[in-house]
Amino acid sequence: MKIIAGNSNRPLAESVAAELKMPLCDASVQRFADKEVFVEIYENVRGEDIFAVQSTSYPTNDNLMELLIMLDALRRGSARRITAVMPYFGYARQDRKSGPRTPISAKLVANLLVEAGANRVLTLDLHAGQIQGFFDIPVDNLYAAPLFTRDIKKRHSDNPNIMVVSPDVGGVVRARQLAKRLDVDLAIIDKRRERAGVSEVMNVIGKVEGRHCLLVDDIIDSGGSLCNAAQALMDAGAIAIDAYVTHGVLSGNAAEKVQHSAINELVVTDSILMSDSVRLASKIRQISLDNLLGRAIRAVSDESSVSSLFD
Repeated sequence: MKIIAGNSNRPLAESVAAELKMPLCDASVQRFADKEVFVEIYENVRGEDIFAVQSTSYPTNDNLMELLIMLDALRRGSARRITAVMPYFGYARQDRKSGPRTPISAKLVANLLVEAGANRVLTLDLHAGQIQGFFDIPVDNLYAAPLFTRDIKKRHSDNPNIMVVSPDVGGVVRARQLAKRLDVDLAIIDKRRERAGVSEVMNVIGKVEGRHCLLVDDIIDSGGSLCNAAQALMDAGAIAIDAYVTHGVLSGNAAEKVQHSAINELVVTDSILMSDSVRLASKIRQISLDNLLGRAIRAVSDESSVSSLFD
């Protein structure tokens, strides 16, 4: 087994390798003067079980191209099996035709990964679970819920007013699973999105008055939806609000929005490398996926159960 890393989130790849007590594969992922991607692997990979770690986060297209070229280099190097480890799967929000003459980009990315040489995909909290069906190769979709559950129990074990809240109807299944793990109540924010990146909170479904609310979602991008949801909860009588989100995209001035919102603390995983503005935001805390991804990679390599990691 060998692990190779792209440039999108090298600290996470190094942490995963350290968790597995092995070095990263000696390789170079560079740019030519015209910004073309060039990958060179300095170790023999023939017959090896290779895990290529790369989040397709901002700059999404560059990082995706890096991953595709890494996969091609590994395939041409005669690797026995190649697993694309994508802590954050870019383009996952384009999982259906949202209108006439629009693409299903998640399916296109799935096709590109397979064509480039991926034999398997290992990812985390896909925005839409049905994306697994876009692939004709095995896809292991891990969940951050066990990490969040442990963190919440550690920090809020003596708080009887905890309540899980889904910021929209589409995230109810995810929020319900976490509420079940914690054995607490569930509320839902009913919102209407007028256009991409802009949301309007319409109603709070559930009694949140006097409760400490935990907003749960898979992605925070511009931050508008989550901050609006937090304000709606405060207006409905909530006493405190924290947020747990798997992928901290946090584009533009999202970190600043969180800083000035009703959210006490936003917890994200390190599936995406933090920008400087996000790293300096006092309300944003990051928890690591190194143990979860390390165990998953080991399980895939050993042909043992991955579903046991969901507990």
